[in-house]
Amino acid sequence: MLASEATITFVDFEGTGSVPGFADEPWQIGLVLVREGDIVAESLTSQYLQIGERPFSHYAPGRHAELREELGVSPQLPALWNTLRHWFDNHAMVAHNIATEKRYLRKAFPMLRLPGWIDTLTLARSAYPGLGSYALEDLIKTFDMHAALNSLVPGREAHDALYDAVASALLFQRLVSTPPWDTLTLDAIRTIRTAKKG
Repeated sequence: MLASEATITFVDFEGTGSVPGFADEPWQIGLVLVREGDIVAESLTSQYLQIGERPFSHYAPGRHAELREELGVSPQLPALWNTLRHWFDNHAMVAHNIATEKRYLRKAFPMLRLPGWIDTLTLARSAYPGLGSYALEDLIKTFDMHAALNSLVPGREAHDALYDAVASALLFQRLVSTPPWDTLTLDAIRTIRTAKKG
Protein backbone atom coordinates (compact mmCIF):
# COMPACT_ATOMS: atom_id res chain seq x y z
CA MET A 1 0.00 0.00 0.00
CA LEU A 2 1.30 3.44 -0.92
CA ALA A 3 1.91 5.69 2.07
CA SER A 4 -0.35 8.28 0.46
CA GLU A 5 -3.26 5.78 0.42
CA ALA A 6 -3.08 4.57 4.02
CA THR A 7 -5.26 5.43 6.99
CA ILE A 8 -2.89 6.95 9.54
CA THR A 9 -3.21 8.35 13.05
CA PHE A 10 -1.15 11.44 13.89
CA VAL A 11 -0.64 12.10 17.59
CA ASP A 12 1.05 14.73 19.71
CA PHE A 13 1.41 15.15 23.46
CA GLU A 14 2.35 18.21 25.47
CA GLY A 15 4.15 17.35 28.68
CA THR A 16 5.13 18.81 32.01
CA GLY A 17 8.83 18.29 31.45
CA SER A 18 11.30 16.90 33.96
CA VAL A 19 11.20 18.33 37.48
CA PRO A 20 13.21 16.80 40.36
CA GLY A 21 10.95 14.53 42.39
CA PHE A 22 8.20 14.37 39.74
CA ALA A 23 7.76 12.11 36.72
CA ASP A 24 7.28 13.77 33.34
CA GLU A 25 3.55 13.60 32.56
CA PRO A 26 1.35 14.51 29.59
CA TRP A 27 -1.12 17.38 30.05
CA GLN A 28 -2.65 17.43 26.55
CA ILE A 29 -3.15 15.01 23.67
CA GLY A 30 -4.00 15.94 20.09
CA LEU A 31 -5.04 13.49 17.39
CA VAL A 32 -5.94 13.71 13.71
CA LEU A 33 -6.69 11.08 11.07
CA VAL A 34 -5.35 11.09 7.52
CA ARG A 35 -7.20 8.85 5.09
CA GLU A 36 -5.98 8.32 1.50
CA GLY A 37 -3.87 11.46 1.69
CA ASP A 38 -6.53 13.77 3.11
CA ILE A 39 -6.85 15.15 6.62
CA VAL A 40 -10.23 14.09 7.99
CA ALA A 41 -11.40 17.41 9.45
CA GLU A 42 -14.10 15.86 11.62
CA SER A 43 -11.50 13.62 13.28
CA LEU A 44 -9.60 16.47 14.95
CA THR A 45 -9.47 15.70 18.67
CA SER A 46 -7.91 17.56 21.58
CA GLN A 47 -8.11 16.58 25.24
CA TYR A 48 -6.56 18.13 28.32
CA LEU A 49 -5.20 15.67 30.88
CA GLN A 50 -5.07 15.80 34.67
CA ILE A 51 -1.66 16.32 36.17
CA GLY A 52 -2.56 17.36 39.74
CA GLU A 53 -0.79 20.10 41.68
CA ARG A 54 2.69 19.17 40.51
CA PRO A 55 5.02 21.84 39.09
CA PHE A 56 5.92 22.20 35.43
CA SER A 57 9.47 22.45 34.17
CA HIS A 58 10.52 26.01 33.40
CA TYR A 59 11.37 24.72 29.92
CA ALA A 60 7.98 23.14 29.18
CA PRO A 61 6.33 25.08 26.35
CA GLY A 62 2.63 25.69 25.85
CA ARG A 63 -0.26 27.40 27.66
CA HIS A 64 -0.30 25.12 30.70
CA ALA A 65 0.08 27.98 33.17
CA GLU A 66 -3.25 29.42 32.01
CA LEU A 67 -4.99 26.05 32.23
CA ARG A 68 -4.22 24.79 35.73
CA GLU A 69 -7.86 24.86 36.83
CA GLU A 70 -9.06 23.02 33.71
CA LEU A 71 -6.25 20.48 33.96
CA GLY A 72 -7.23 19.83 37.57
CA VAL A 73 -10.64 18.51 36.54
CA SER A 74 -9.59 16.74 33.35
CA PRO A 75 -9.32 12.95 33.07
CA GLN A 76 -6.03 11.12 33.40
CA LEU A 77 -4.76 9.46 30.22
CA PRO A 78 -5.38 5.82 31.31
CA ALA A 79 -9.06 6.67 31.98
CA LEU A 80 -9.50 7.56 28.29
CA TRP A 81 -8.84 4.05 26.96
CA ASN A 82 -12.38 3.46 25.70
CA THR A 83 -12.44 6.88 24.06
CA LEU A 84 -9.05 6.52 22.39
CA ARG A 85 -8.76 2.84 21.53
CA HIS A 86 -10.19 3.21 17.98
CA TRP A 87 -7.33 5.57 17.08
CA PHE A 88 -4.87 2.69 17.43
CA ASP A 89 -6.50 0.47 14.79
CA ASN A 90 -5.01 2.24 11.77
CA HIS A 91 -2.07 1.33 9.56
CA ALA A 92 0.48 3.50 11.35
CA MET A 93 1.02 5.95 14.17
CA VAL A 94 2.90 9.11 13.26
CA ALA A 95 4.41 11.84 15.42
CA HIS A 96 7.22 14.37 15.20
CA ASN A 97 10.09 13.04 17.30
CA ILE A 98 8.19 9.95 18.41
CA ALA A 99 10.04 9.11 21.63
CA THR A 100 7.74 11.21 23.82
CA GLU A 101 4.52 9.91 22.29
CA LYS A 102 5.68 6.29 22.51
CA ARG A 103 6.72 6.71 26.16
CA TYR A 104 3.46 8.31 27.29
CA LEU A 105 1.28 5.74 25.51
CA ARG A 106 3.37 2.82 26.77
CA LYS A 107 3.08 4.06 30.36
CA ALA A 108 -0.69 4.72 30.15
CA PHE A 109 -1.60 1.57 28.20
CA PRO A 110 1.12 -1.06 28.84
CA MET A 111 -0.79 -3.82 27.03
CA LEU A 112 -1.27 -1.75 23.87
CA ARG A 113 0.41 -3.18 20.77
CA LEU A 114 0.64 -0.49 18.13
CA PRO A 115 1.29 -0.73 14.40
CA GLY A 116 4.68 0.54 13.28
CA TRP A 117 5.59 4.10 14.20
CA ILE A 118 6.70 6.72 11.69
CA ASP A 119 8.65 9.80 12.75
CA THR A 120 8.19 12.96 10.66
CA LEU A 121 11.40 14.32 12.21
CA THR A 122 13.35 11.44 10.68
CA LEU A 123 11.51 11.81 7.37
CA ALA A 124 12.18 15.55 7.19
CA ARG A 125 15.88 15.03 7.87
CA SER A 126 16.01 12.48 5.08
CA ALA A 127 13.93 14.44 2.56
CA TYR A 128 15.34 17.91 3.23
CA PRO A 129 19.02 17.59 4.22
CA GLY A 130 20.81 20.76 5.21
CA LEU A 131 17.99 22.67 6.87
CA GLY A 132 19.01 24.79 9.83
CA SER A 133 16.41 23.23 12.12
CA TYR A 134 14.04 20.28 12.05
CA ALA A 135 11.94 21.41 15.00
CA LEU A 136 8.29 21.18 13.98
CA GLU A 137 7.70 24.89 14.64
CA ASP A 138 10.59 25.77 12.32
CA LEU A 139 9.44 23.37 9.60
CA ILE A 140 6.02 25.06 9.71
CA LYS A 141 7.79 28.33 8.87
CA THR A 142 10.15 26.80 6.30
CA PHE A 143 7.29 25.27 4.31
CA ASP A 144 4.83 28.14 4.92
CA MET A 145 2.15 25.95 6.48
CA HIS A 146 0.66 28.66 8.70
CA ALA A 147 -2.38 29.37 6.50
CA ALA A 148 -3.29 25.69 6.19
CA LEU A 149 -2.87 25.17 9.92
CA ASN A 150 -4.93 28.22 10.82
CA SER A 151 -7.76 27.06 8.58
CA LEU A 152 -7.81 23.62 10.23
CA VAL A 153 -7.12 24.65 13.84
CA PRO A 154 -8.02 28.34 14.17
CA GLY A 155 -6.90 30.07 17.34
CA ARG A 156 -4.23 27.50 18.16
CA GLU A 157 -0.47 27.78 17.88
CA ALA A 158 2.72 25.74 18.17
CA HIS A 159 3.04 23.63 21.33
CA ASP A 160 -0.68 23.00 21.39
CA ALA A 161 -1.05 19.23 20.94
CA LEU A 162 -3.73 19.41 18.26
CA TYR A 163 -1.89 22.13 16.34
CA ASP A 164 1.30 20.06 16.37
CA ALA A 165 -0.49 16.84 15.39
CA VAL A 166 -2.05 18.60 12.39
CA ALA A 167 1.30 20.21 11.53
CA SER A 168 2.87 16.76 11.50
CA ALA A 169 0.07 15.52 9.24
CA LEU A 170 0.58 18.43 6.81
CA LEU A 171 4.32 17.76 6.73
CA PHE A 172 3.67 14.09 6.00
CA GLN A 173 1.19 15.02 3.24
CA ARG A 174 3.80 17.28 1.66
CA LEU A 175 6.38 14.50 1.72
CA VAL A 176 4.26 11.69 0.28
CA SER A 177 2.88 13.86 -2.51
CA THR A 178 6.35 14.85 -3.77
CA PRO A 179 8.46 12.65 -6.11
CA PRO A 180 10.08 10.24 -5.41
CA TRP A 181 8.30 9.94 -2.05
CA ASP A 182 4.92 9.62 -3.76
CA THR A 183 5.91 6.14 -4.99
CA LEU A 184 6.88 4.79 -1.56
CA THR A 185 4.81 2.24 0.29
CA LEU A 186 3.97 2.62 3.95
CA ASP A 187 6.40 -0.20 4.75
CA ALA A 188 9.17 1.59 2.86
CA ILE A 189 8.48 4.83 4.72
CA ARG A 190 8.81 2.93 8.02
CA THR A 191 12.34 1.79 7.13
CA ILE A 192 13.74 5.29 6.55
CA ARG A 193 16.47 6.21 9.01
CA THR A 194 18.79 9.20 9.22
CA ALA A 195 21.61 10.30 11.46
CA LYS A 196 20.19 12.07 14.52
CA LYS A 197 21.64 15.49 14.05
CA GLY A 198 20.61 18.76 12.44
